[in-house]
Amino acid sequence: MSITRRLLAPFLALMGCAAAPAMAQEAPWPNRPIEFLAGFPNGSGVDIYQRRLAGPLSRALGQPVVVNNRVGAGGNIASDVVAKARPDGYLILFATAGTHAINQTLYRRLPFNVMTDFTPIAHLGDVPNIMTTSIERRPNYRTCQDVIADAKARPGALNYPSTGNGASTHLAGALFATRAGIDVVHVPFPGQPGAVTSLLGGQTDFFFNQVGPAMGMIQQGAVRGLAVTTRARIAALPDVPTVAEACGLPDFESTTWYGVFGPPGLPDAITRRLNEEIVKIIEEPEFRRWLIDTQGIDPPTVRTPAEFRAVQERDVARWAQVVRDARATVD
Repeated sequence: MSITRRLLAPFLALMGCAAAPAMAQEAPWPNRPIEFLAGFPNGSGVDIYQRRLAGPLSRALGQPVVVNNRVGAGGNIASDVVAKARPDGYLILFATAGTHAINQTLYRRLPFNVMTDFTPIAHLGDVPNIMTTSIERRPNYRTCQDVIADAKARPGALNYPSTGNGASTHLAGALFATRAGIDVVHVPFPGQPGAVTSLLGGQTDFFFNQVGPAMGMIQQGAVRGLAVTTRARIAALPDVPTVAEACGLPDFESTTWYGVFGPPGLPDAITRRLNEEIVKIIEEPEFRRWLIDTQGIDPPTVRTPAEFRAVQERDVARWAQVVRDARATVD
């Protein structure tokens, strides 16, 4: 070995060591499993959707998409984890209009800002709720008007569960009570299981459940669907009237949405790739049929992250008014 090469050898070795981490950082994304995180429990509408989406997204990206739930505080615990995560594309939040529009006003204090501490990736569709009652425990509730009449005859006696403070199941009930002029009690549960159990057991009287989780119970004859919260009837349950029709509340509407967000500062290339793959999956005929026929969800017409951001901005303002009108706050 020449004198020059002997002198340069240690320097070249150090350069090689320094370059190795840089080369590792430049490995194309994704090169390891991706985690979907949601703030609601197994069996919730959010959970059903994220598990259905995870399979085809995993195949499209060539990496496993692992589904996890971090339940609590109306979805805020999971949201906070993602708000503070590294923006590397390996932790993605499966969110709702509850977590990323309603909660901004509903909660007096949040550890994050829904508009500035997340990167919008993809809108996943509009989600209706359906007013349900237990066929066994409340056989006298055959229509929405029956519920209203009973509530007016016994102020403060009726109650309704929700899947958590600020969830669509809460705000739909609060908006219904305000518009109908009735005094009913809200009973929040940490997710679907407790809320459904209370309804079936007769501890609560009616439940504005999401259509997806409610479908099976309606088909099995456990609950009666009295009214959907959309402006028009939905294809999944064409015989169920709208709240406007069944309850005599003109222009009543209470729909939310599901969406995917990343941490703040998520690189544009990763955001675009996730958006493109998710939009492709949702536009597949089989997936669209699943959304419409089994979940009652309207497939999204919003396709880009920028369009999704505009929807979020609009709904923060829209739901702020609903929260104020219902005098609903959470410390």
